[in-house]
Amino acid sequence: MYFEHVYEKGLAQASYFIGCQATGEAIVIDPKRDIDTYLQIAERENMRITKVTETHIHADFLSGSLELAQATGAEILLSDEGGKDWEYQFEHTGLKDGDKFKVGNLILEVMHTPGHTPEHISFLLTDGAASTKPIMLFTGDFVFVGDIGRPDLLEKAAGITGTMEKGAKDMFQSLKKFKALPDYIQVWPGHGAGSACGKSLGAVPSTTVGYEKIVNWAMNISDEDEFVKQLLEGQPEPPKYFAMMKKLNKVGPQVLGGIPRPGRMTLSQFKNAVDNKIKIVDTRDKLSFAGGHVPGSLNIQDNGSFSTWAGWMLNYDEPFVLIAPDHRIEDLTKKLIRIGLDNIYGYLPNMDALANAGNELRTLNQITCSELFNLIEEDNVQIIDVRGLSEHKSGNINGSDNIHVGYINENLDRIEKNKPVVVHCQTGDRSAIAASYLLNKGFDNVINLTGGYTAWIQDCGKNGQKSNVKSEIETV
Repeated sequence: MYFEHVYEKGLAQASYFIGCQATGEAIVIDPKRDIDTYLQIAERENMRITKVTETHIHADFLSGSLELAQATGAEILLSDEGGKDWEYQFEHTGLKDGDKFKVGNLILEVMHTPGHTPEHISFLLTDGAASTKPIMLFTGDFVFVGDIGRPDLLEKAAGITGTMEKGAKDMFQSLKKFKALPDYIQVWPGHGAGSACGKSLGAVPSTTVGYEKIVNWAMNISDEDEFVKQLLEGQPEPPKYFAMMKKLNKVGPQVLGGIPRPGRMTLSQFKNAVDNKIKIVDTRDKLSFAGGHVPGSLNIQDNGSFSTWAGWMLNYDEPFVLIAPDHRIEDLTKKLIRIGLDNIYGYLPNMDALANAGNELRTLNQITCSELFNLIEEDNVQIIDVRGLSEHKSGNINGSDNIHVGYINENLDRIEKNKPVVVHCQTGDRSAIAASYLLNKGFDNVINLTGGYTAWIQDCGKNGQKSNVKSEIETV
């Protein structure tokens, strides 16, 4: 058997290439949309991808199943569990609980494991050439390392009311199937630490059934009501784009036929785009953006969280221009198409050329913790904490308003226009997004807290400041 774990760090998403070396056949489980990775593995290992499958209708990324099937001729096998509302709406071979299928000498058995979603399935793998006993379980968003899949996304992200508690109860029952498996079976989940599909995912890529029985909090609660309560508590805010991913993955994503290459824009073309009010996404680091940026542009930094925040902040029906160097465009494009943001209008590689041509640039004001202390003493500031609710509850600046960066647009009426508005997150990255968005909406009084809440914690205790001013840290 050949096995390769393919991990996309930006979305903390795992997919799997599994092949039978005797026959040269292979299957891919939960493929990402940029399928070149799997094609390269197949060519390198002299294998043919004959099947492709998914554990469920994904919410956090756009599936590559159709893309891969068109490129290779592979058969698509998908869940037919969960009822009519959860049927894939494109051609596929349906899978039900207990079904088995082969890839060469490999045998995959389908386990219906609802909870995260009604149609969710897991795959129990037996290497028929080596043993008659199963050795691996591919759990998708059912069981993670140290955690389990959240059942509230359908209600919170997709707007399907009344599904949270039922999903939690389904998960309680599904875990009985998991705990009945032999301890030695390897568990390969669909996500790792950093994913919004759970609240406390582990950072290691895999685990075992036996290990999870010992350390996973969800395996050791015998009372169903208590289980439901704990599972639903403290889940992070689901990104807005999750609803779109559910819709597109259900009906079938558009097949691209390759990685698109956005056009490199001249200064004249870029100016025309600005004049036509096309959204500008500046991917430079937050300090470069603060020092000078195109008025109205949005700062989403080119880092590991780029895909997630692009999904939060960009509209699927609007084109946008990237500001990014030539050597980053291919990777950024992949990050965008992974969540279905295909409408890249073009890109500008060089901000220096824009500035040297005499074009107006805008700055974003920064403030230090000491300067913020002074504003608080003068009672002349609004502080907005743009972190998640659970982060804010665990510790915050006394008197701050908690508005998650992804919900800034819906809460503009809560933001002052007649006094300084200081935005902060944990270290300054998310607040740079929020501050740039507020500038775009006409809040000229917005300021970003340098270093964020981390810097505040470090600085507030110096020289007795913590106890001498009314801005002391409040722990909830």
